[in-house]
Amino acid sequence: MDFQLTEDQRALRGGVREILEGRFDVGALRAAADSSGVPSLDRALWRELGDAGFFSLRVPEEEGGVGLGLPEAVLAFEEAGRALLPGPLVATFLAARDVEGADRGAVVVTAVSGGLGGGIEGGLGGGLVPWLDEADVVLGDVSGAVPLRSVDPLTPLHRVPGGGAGARTGTEAEADLLIAAEQVGSAGKTCEMAVQYARERTQFGQAIGAFQAVKHLCAQMLVRTEVARAAVYAAAVTGDVLEIAGAKLLADEAAVRGARDCLQVHGGMGFTWEADVHLHLKRAWVRAGLGRTAARAEEELAAAL
Repeated sequence: MDFQLTEDQRALRGGVREILEGRFDVGALRAAADSSGVPSLDRALWRELGDAGFFSLRVPEEEGGVGLGLPEAVLAFEEAGRALLPGPLVATFLAARDVEGADRGAVVVTAVSGGLGGGIEGGLGGGLVPWLDEADVVLGDVSGAVPLRSVDPLTPLHRVPGGGAGARTGTEAEADLLIAAEQVGSAGKTCEMAVQYARERTQFGQAIGAFQAVKHLCAQMLVRTEVARAAVYAAAVTGDVLEIAGAKLLADEAAVRGARDCLQVHGGMGFTWEADVHLHLKRAWVRAGLGRTAARAEEELAAAL
């Protein structure tokens, strides 16, 4: 079977990357991260994404959408993860057919835990709601929501009591997959950042990329990213809930460990606020807590064996 991207899929991925590089490049990312106070959503950029068809990718053409499938959505969200694009992208995307204006980017939608009405398990004691104060529409019960100090400066969070522990619905599984795609995009970007720095930074008269320890770190980052990407792409084709669980598990690991290894390659520079590495690590931590957590995915996959 041929699992290579089609020409149209490559064009879609390139188009999303071009839009984000033009409107949310490294300078815009740093400006957003360096601003004081609670981050605010760029509504103009949100509408531009809507005009470009980002949120309506899976809306049927007869309803005014693009009419593509889950594999194409995964490609778009991978690019969003690569750029660290802030905002409740997943919830707005999944609500595009049901919430008026969401497909055009005119309405911002958020939901508990990144899914539509689903909660999360774990030490946070309830569900997470990203960008609650900025949303026009909130899906799921958010009564009793309290602000939560977020490790990611670009993702404000609230915590709601409870949190679902039942089986994931189809829509919630799709939310998990889109979050996993964002993680893969971030993992790919940190791998590129590490390799580029290893080529430029010199020590003892040669690039640090010549050192075996640095080579191994970069090679491990690449392997984790490619394995996770393959799992995410395959799950997008099958739509199988268990394959999505495995994809989320692998993508979370690739993003978190990739950012940590990228930080290690950067050495002392990697620990500074000026380096972008910490932004990828913090976002990866937050995404890993959204939707299906690693512990839950492991239990579901083990039970299915």
